[in-house]
Amino acid sequence: MLEFTDDELRHLSQEFESAAPQAIIAWAADTFCPDLAVTSSFQTQSLPLLHMIAEIRPHLRVFFIDTGMHFWETLLFRERVQQELGLNVVDLYPDDRWRVFLRNFGRRLPSEDPNLCCYLRKVQPLQKAMSELQAWVSGIRRDQTAARARAQILERHANGLIKVNPLLNWTKADVEAYRARYHLPAHPLLEKGYPSVGCAPCTQPVSPGTDDERAGRWKGRDKRECGLHTEMFDKTISVSLERFST
Repeated sequence: MLEFTDDELRHLSQEFESAAPQAIIAWAADTFCPDLAVTSSFQTQSLPLLHMIAEIRPHLRVFFIDTGMHFWETLLFRERVQQELGLNVVDLYPDDRWRVFLRNFGRRLPSEDPNLCCYLRKVQPLQKAMSELQAWVSGIRRDQTAARARAQILERHANGLIKVNPLLNWTKADVEAYRARYHLPAHPLLEKGYPSVGCAPCTQPVSPGTDDERAGRWKGRDKRECGLHTEMFDKTISVSLERFST
């Protein structure tokens, strides 16, 4: 297992600030494979990263977290993109121990405790999948949210896992230019007012011209992140079931 000191990781991250995403992906694949995976939500803005992966290391595992709450359009789009790009997609699901709880109370979670919903359906499955890997590649960008604006191209999690963010410096315009250059498709809900698509019912359409592409995520709440790209990913949440007993 290759080890990096904090100073080495910081220096590499600074060097990558001026590197092309393809070069960063190639470095990650050469450095960490086979203990490397990509995560993708298979949205419109996901296509450049997925296309690059298909070109650079097509057999690299692409984790898709199936929350059980996705729009059917997302699931069909995931199938289309997987087939067209020849991706090695691995579906992740909530832990079996939560099956009965989610069957009985899962529909209440988005409104009563969206953070717990995200943790059980998204964060915990990815924590488990990543527990034996060295690194993971994410498609987040600094222009998406205030939290992501503080991210670095290379980051180390509390458990030692290294997160690689090759598109961090890209903008929405960069994404659209890449999609146009390679004729990449758009998520079918984009034209219906969904610039960013998460789970239903937490994702709502936004007004035309809205600058914040994640404005429709958890609309009406002070929430823009599911927890995969925040400190929640480094935590184990203790779940109390008392509030759901009635």
